[in-house]
Amino acid sequence: MALMRLVYAPHPIFKMKAEPVAEVNDDIRMLVDDMFETMYFEGAVGMGANMVGVLARIAIVDLQKDGVRKPYTFINPEITWRSEEMQTFKEGSLCFPGIDADITRPKSIKISYTDYDGNKQELKAEDSLATVIQHEVDYLEGVTYLDYLSKMKRDMLLKKMQKRMKLHPPHVHGEHCNH
Repeated sequence: MALMRLVYAPHPIFKMKAEPVAEVNDDIRMLVDDMFETMYFEGAVGMGANMVGVLARIAIVDLQKDGVRKPYTFINPEITWRSEEMQTFKEGSLCFPGIDADITRPKSIKISYTDYDGNKQELKAEDSLATVIQHEVDYLEGVTYLDYLSKMKRDMLLKKMQKRMKLHPPHVHGEHCNH
């Protein structure tokens, strides 16, 4: 397993739709393993493949409640149902460092997907798990959480993020890393 390099906004990949995965094979599983290693290292709870520069319909999620890992791998995910009841959570992203926003989404969802082993699955998710899954699946559709905001609010947050990144550039993993 290896840490992967994150892609930072503004980058055109965040407006692009990810391509379906034709077959779950060892290469796909290695990509998923590397995504999980990167996500855990960065202290995140979810990641879409385009966040590491790969335009494949793969999202991973692990809320790590009480420090216990319960990883989900969503290959070719499709949200098949959304509740009418809504909830609001503060959302952020590794690829949009230093900013976050309150985003309102359906409280419950049903999702169909292929898992890490290539098996078709369905899952009903609610509360924070539903929010994180929707956030990551959005990435695969070329949508980020900032797209739910007004243009003025989005522009303000992006300007804040770019200023922060100039002052505190993100660490890029490479051959000279100590980790």
